[in-house]
Amino acid sequence: MINSMTAFSRQQSEHPWGTLTWELRSVNHRYLEPSFKLPETLRYMEMELREHLRGSLTRGKVECNLRLQPTVNLAPQALAIDPVLLDKLIETAESVQNRLSRAAPIDALQLLQWPGVLIQRQADNDPVGADIQGAFQSALAQLNDSRQREGAALAQFVTQRLHSISEITAAVRVQLPTILAAQRQKLEQRLAQLQIELDAERLQQEVALLAQKADVDEELDRLETHLTEVRRVLTNGGSCGRRLDFLMQELNREANTLSSKSIVSETTQAAVELKVLIEQMREQIQNIE
Repeated sequence: MINSMTAFSRQQSEHPWGTLTWELRSVNHRYLEPSFKLPETLRYMEMELREHLRGSLTRGKVECNLRLQPTVNLAPQALAIDPVLLDKLIETAESVQNRLSRAAPIDALQLLQWPGVLIQRQADNDPVGADIQGAFQSALAQLNDSRQREGAALAQFVTQRLHSISEITAAVRVQLPTILAAQRQKLEQRLAQLQIELDAERLQQEVALLAQKADVDEELDRLETHLTEVRRVLTNGGSCGRRLDFLMQELNREANTLSSKSIVSETTQAAVELKVLIEQMREQIQNIE
């Protein structure tokens, strides 16, 4: 199964305490880059949500937005103090005061702002947190379904271009003997016009050099090999975007070589058409996971 990195999902659910809405957007990216926009009181859930996301996706820039519309007052988080840390902090502050020429009062609010002194405790079996987790899983499943549908369309698009490239390479292979024969005839006509006589052996040497320059069998063979590999990768599916992108580079390399060896307009035009098709595939493959 081929997955696209471009997708969107929206999951809204009603609960006794209110309404929650998840919106997930993903676009193409070299790696997996998730970002979460959560209410400040729910920031503690972000790490767990990230783990769920990493278990389902491997690539893409994913934006996850959560909106809450409570219809009742949600219970605030319980606050607690770390007494050991607070005692050590007070002891240190008093020691500093004893060394000062003028004593400074200890500000309780400043002590509470010290990292780790004030602890936020989450309520056990938080029903809101469970609802948020469940809705996120549903939104993530919906996003994956969308990525799979888009991926199937991309695979079909690439397959169609692969078929067109195969047709072009087959046509070029068939035309090569005719092209070489026409070039030999053109060479003989040119020599006749210039009234230059060459013996048969020298003429054969010139024709052989021309055939060697125009020999693109090796390039056509490599093109077909790369096409076969692209089809295999598409069939196997999975996270294959990077490999497909590499294969597009190899296909483009062979098309450039074919163009540089061209001696007639027909093969030049074929090379141009190949490069256009390869570029079309490459643009779409950028969206494949």
